[in-house]
Amino acid sequence: MEKKTSNRLKKGETAAKYSTLVNLFLAIIKGVVGVLSGSIALIADSVHSFSDIFASLAVYIGLRFSRRKPDEKFPYGYYKFETLASLVISVIIIITGFDIIVESLNGISTPKTIEIPLIALSVAVLSVAVSLLLARYKERVGNEIGSPALISDGKHSLVDVFSSIIVFVGILSAYIGYPVLQSVASFAVALLIMYIGLKFGKEAILVLLDACIDPGIVENIKSIATNFEGVEGVHDIKVRRSGPFVFAELHLGTKKRLPIQKADEISRSVEKLIKKEINDLDTITIKIEGEKKLILRIAAPLVDNKGLMSNISKHFAKSPYFLIADITNGKIKKFQIKKNPSLIYERKRGLKTVEFLKNEDVDIVLFEGEVKEGPTYALSDELIKVLSPDGITLEEILLNAAIKEQQ
Repeated sequence: MEKKTSNRLKKGETAAKYSTLVNLFLAIIKGVVGVLSGSIALIADSVHSFSDIFASLAVYIGLRFSRRKPDEKFPYGYYKFETLASLVISVIIIITGFDIIVESLNGISTPKTIEIPLIALSVAVLSVAVSLLLARYKERVGNEIGSPALISDGKHSLVDVFSSIIVFVGILSAYIGYPVLQSVASFAVALLIMYIGLKFGKEAILVLLDACIDPGIVENIKSIATNFEGVEGVHDIKVRRSGPFVFAELHLGTKKRLPIQKADEISRSVEKLIKKEINDLDTITIKIEGEKKLILRIAAPLVDNKGLMSNISKHFAKSPYFLIADITNGKIKKFQIKKNPSLIYERKRGLKTVEFLKNEDVDIVLFEGEVKEGPTYALSDELIKVLSPDGITLEEILLNAAIKEQQ
């Protein structure tokens, strides 16, 4: 897992590095041509590209820190440096949007003509093409490694595409005699830029505050754990995102008498299934708790079939009947008396009786005699507890057993 994590972060780091170099190239060429042509829009777009450089650097630094191994000071790793970088990007996007608004308003009040318009138009077209390719590249890599900072940086590059298109339209409008149209369109794009910045900034802040922003993952974990055999209940599921990874914890309820070895086996199996299903999951902490059943199912071997007036048998596998009762809140909710199906067998009758009780989902069997070694181990494996009858009437014996188990 550690090697896989390192490779993912390294891939994101490489994408951020390439993005920085490409944006540096765009910023310089747009700045030079903007100054030579006198295009305020192209100069503003150059400033915008320089803001992209700082954004890409923030992602690069964040991912670089995220690759550090956990230590005593940061036992959960350095992944949140990547989220912090995402917040920095959001702030840069908002500031850039505000700058474009100011430039747009200035352009509306004092429109200007430009020199060498064909070269300026060519640079704007180049900026559109390169920004589009860069946006798709960063979003693809960001989705592959689950990096919110790289994805948001890709969204920012996608905004650059629209900004460069607006610059192109503005330069073209100025060339044919309508320079004011560029400023109006630039104002609309600036609002879009600020919306994206606020959206990603909000997500980054929520992640830094350990808010649960992935309810789908919570439901997925709950579904996997609940449907696993041996799990009686699932609660206290907590999920938080740290950079490109997810950390989770949950409590699993199992049968109260579950052996430690069996509980550990269930825990490891559930963890394996969840990690297989959720690729972004870095660590999951599972706490096993003995679940108190609201309804206890108690069985008792009987000599006869007289309902609650029946007598308990001193023979386990040879008893002709078994009473099976559901008890809740100190009352017998329902009961039924069944013939012992193991009587037809000559051999392994005790094991067949245990199998019958297992199929009936029995929690406790009442018996005052001695059970052979084989059935005893089988009952233990199936987590069926054996209690001695305590009471005078059968009803009293059943209720006393339930009270004893719930204590």
